[in-house]
Amino acid sequence: MISFESDYNNGAHPKVLDALLRTNDEQTLSYGYDRFSSEAKEKIRQACDSPDAQIWFLAGGTQTNATVIDSILHTYEGVVCVSTGHIATHEAGAVEFTEHKVITIPEKNGKMDADVLDMFMDEFLHDGNADHSVYPGMVYITFPTELGTLYTAKELDNIYNVCRKYDLPLYVDGARLGYGITADGNDITLPYLAKHCDVFYIGGTKVGALCGEAVVFTHGNAHPHFFSITKQHGALMAKGRLIGVQFDALFTDNLYFDISRHAVEMAMRMKDIFSRKGYPFFVDSPTNQQFVILENKEVERLSKNFIFTRWGKYDESHTTVRFVTSWATKDSEIDALEKVVLSNE
Repeated sequence: MISFESDYNNGAHPKVLDALLRTNDEQTLSYGYDRFSSEAKEKIRQACDSPDAQIWFLAGGTQTNATVIDSILHTYEGVVCVSTGHIATHEAGAVEFTEHKVITIPEKNGKMDADVLDMFMDEFLHDGNADHSVYPGMVYITFPTELGTLYTAKELDNIYNVCRKYDLPLYVDGARLGYGITADGNDITLPYLAKHCDVFYIGGTKVGALCGEAVVFTHGNAHPHFFSITKQHGALMAKGRLIGVQFDALFTDNLYFDISRHAVEMAMRMKDIFSRKGYPFFVDSPTNQQFVILENKEVERLSKNFIFTRWGKYDESHTTVRFVTSWATKDSEIDALEKVVLSNE
């Protein structure tokens, strides 16, 4: 069986593992105050062209989202995202578990529209009963989105302008950030992203690391006790070097973006195979996630050779499925997919 189930179904990139092995015998300070973490942070600041950025390494994506959001919001505030947003759908209510409501607004192809956000805020502020409601305290988007789609630089700029209009911090979930930045047609760079949001994170777990995410507060705006808040959420690693070493390797010699680009190239090969077979797509994704609409009997046929996600029921006879590539996807695996998909057996 070949797995296209997720982009974290392999271990770590060999260069990341090599860095962990090479540094294994060195004693360091704990909780992220080691030299490897410091070096990784400096490399990330340079990549983001943000010398004043505050960077924290957290254990995983769900802990990162819950921790960052909780550190920003007051007790009476919630976070605004689209209805398909990751924190609203696939984090088991982790944000609500911190007692902050996830406030959803309509989406289009997985994306938030600046005009919809503006209208929502205008209506909220003109509601005579607003004081009885959870107050919108920040905005959350993902890049790429939960459906693998991308914001353009202009769309991101428009959203950030609305956020500044209403004094709402903008937080960008970058669990798959590398796969978005290296996608064909993308016009958002790390420096551009850093200048058009208040905090974002660079995903490691899904882009070549064993575990770990790098949170970037773009202009020295982290909560003064973010360390303590991180520990409260179980996202602080005593052996902080584990994440620091990995990000130091990922941000050396452009590795993070090279391996991300490989995943996207594999996904575009996959997309071409599905297109040649005549499968319709649920959404047009230029990134490493491909959402395909299959007849139920075709789902069963492909399941004999491949592992993928059944995303949801499309209609009585069709299912939307997700195939995902990663930094570790091999040409031979795509070749095997092509052989099975294009056959009638």
